[in-house]
Amino acid sequence: MNATTILAGVLVVAFAAAGAAKLAAVPAMRARAAHVGLSVAAFRRIGTLEILGVLGLLAGALVPMIGALAAAGLLLLLGGAVVVHLRSGDGPRELAPAILLGLTTLAFLILVVGGLR
Repeated sequence: MNATTILAGVLVVAFAAAGAAKLAAVPAMRARAAHVGLSVAAFRRIGTLEILGVLGLLAGALVPMIGALAAAGLLLLLGGAVVVHLRSGDGPRELAPAILLGLTTLAFLILVVGGLR
């Protein structure tokens, strides 16, 4: 097992859990949506994008370019999350998940793109 596979596994688990929770509109996600000023429907759309990203990461095991594109999309999604949290006045504790997942996603993307050359 190499670093790319491990990072992909971490990202799949993290985004599958977050996306499923948003799609199911669990109370914690409803509260987060309200806190940042988003509707539950908007949060569900974000959850759908996260699940699609997971599918792209999984497909990347067969076609690395798809995994790279999925990671790039997830990275954009996480960038948006950071902006929304900052606009909501959130501190480091609330920003940490998006930043850590963003760094993990960036590391994965760098490894995949490096392997495509």
